[in-house]
Order: sequence, then structure tokens, then C-alpha cells
Amino acid sequence: DAEVLYKAMKGLGTDEDAILQLLTARSNAQRQEIKAAYKTLHGNDLVDDLKSELGGKFESLIVALMTPPIMYDVTSLRDSIKGAGTDEKVLIEILASRLPNEVNQIKSLYKQEHNDDLEEDVTGDTGGNFRRMLVVLLQASRQQGIQEDLIQSDAQALLAAGEQKYGTDEGQFITILGNRSNAHLRRVFDEYRKISGYEIEESIQRETSGTLQEVLLAVVKCARGVPGYFAESLYNAMKGSGTDDQKLIRIMVSRSEVDMMDIRAEFRKRFSCSVFSDYRKALLLLCGGDDA
Repeated sequence: DAEVLYKAMKGLGTDEDAILQLLTARSNAQRQEIKAAYKTLHGNDLVDDLKSELGGKFESLIVALMTPPIMYDVTSLRDSIKGAGTDEKVLIEILASRLPNEVNQIKSLYKQEHNDDLEEDVTGDTGGNFRRMLVVLLQASRQQGIQEDLIQSDAQALLAAGEQKYGTDEGQFITILGNRSNAHLRRVFDEYRKISGYEIEESIQRETSGTLQEVLLAVVKCARGVPGYFAESLYNAMKGSGTDDQKLIRIMVSRSEVDMMDIRAEFRKRFSCSVFSDYRKALLLLCGGDDA
């Protein structure tokens, strides 16, 4: 594999097709082995060589594919905090959807790579209730299982903190949505609908705004089902004029070995079209072929 890549980059012009075909047909772990073999054979760093041969979105995609998953999250978070202005959408997407053990790995690798504390960087760059929710998610201490005795009181607490209150007690939303397990939250949402007549999403939209609303809705969607959350994110990245390529690459690469087939199924179900009827072959290969 290392030789195929070397030949694809050597000489005049670059055989982008060969690079694409090979890398999308390998797992991330295999790509790391290819990278090591490439250095052993040629004394060069494969990613550096790829960067010097490729450009634009294709380069971004290939470099993303070459990055180990947790490292990819760390880089995405670092860029979203340290770039010009903060990219809250990236913070929300990663912190709302990753499992607690992944969040812990992200925190320690972030520290190792940048000698900074992720929580401090996030709190230094955000404010108010949005910051509070991100800090809760960064604790990575979501409870396990369903606590039967709390389902009703959680639903009632959310109702009392929002629809039944003049103003909103955001703290209740943060505590409950930030700490209960996904399975528990699904039961709470059902109970909430019974006692209030509303879906929890409707109440969050009415009772909160801005980035706090965005992160709470992301957490609710992930609790209902992470593949559904990403199917919707992909749809939003592609609809309208122009495509949010960064978001598309980020989701496709980070989910390609996690739940991409489930995301595809959700996408078809919700939007009655294939994820990639109109996107380039690279993402098609990554997604594992077109939907018949």
C-alpha cells in the first residue's frame, strides 16, 4: 500500500484516484500502519507528502482520513477554539455526540498535544449557560442505565423549569440533559410529552435561544439516536446553495467506522433520498457505495 501511494505521487502529476481508492478501502488503524511503512521505506512522512501533492477540499479529506479518530476530534476542537472567533457548532457537535470514554480520551490527548487544558480553553472562549452546559458535557460523567424512580420527577422538573415558569430555569435543563443516560432521557421525553402535550424540542425552542438552545437540541437529538442526529446534520450541510464541506468531511470521516450504515439508513428514512445522490465520489467511497 505504501508503494502504491509513493508511485501515485512520484513523477509528473498525482494519481488522485489511486490515492482515494486505496485510502478509503482501508480502516483508520490500517492507514496508521501504512504511514509507518511509508516512513520506513522512503524516510518521509506520508501526510507531509500527501499535503505537498494535493490541494483544496480533496487534501482536507485525505488528511482527515489519515488522522487517528481521537486525534481528529482534538484537532477539530483546537481549530474551533483557536481560530478567528469560536466555531461553536464544532464544540456542540463533538461534545454532544461522543461517548463519555471518548470525551475523556479527547481531554487527555488535547493536554498531551497542546499542553493546555481543554476545559479551560472552552470556558475561556464561551460564556453564560452555554459554557455551563459544555462544562457539564466535558465532565464525561453521564449516568448509566435508567433510573425508574427519577423519570417522572425529571419530566416534571423540566416542565416546571420552562413552560410553567415565567422566564426559564436553564440550570434544570443543563443538569438533567447533561447527566442522565440516553436511555433514561428517552423515557423522560415520553413522560414529558404525556404531561405537557409538547415534545421536549418544542419547549427548548420556546424557552431558550442562541448557542444554549443549539447545544440542548443537539443533546436531545443524540439521546433519541446519534445516527439520526448525524443524518440531519449531513442533510443540513448539503441543502441550500453551497455545501458546508468542512462539516461534511468531519462527519463522514469521524463516523465512517462508527455508525455510517445507520446514518445512511436514517437519512433515507427522513429525507427519502440517498445521502450522496449529489456529492463527490470521495465521500461516496467513504460512505461505502451508493444506496441502491
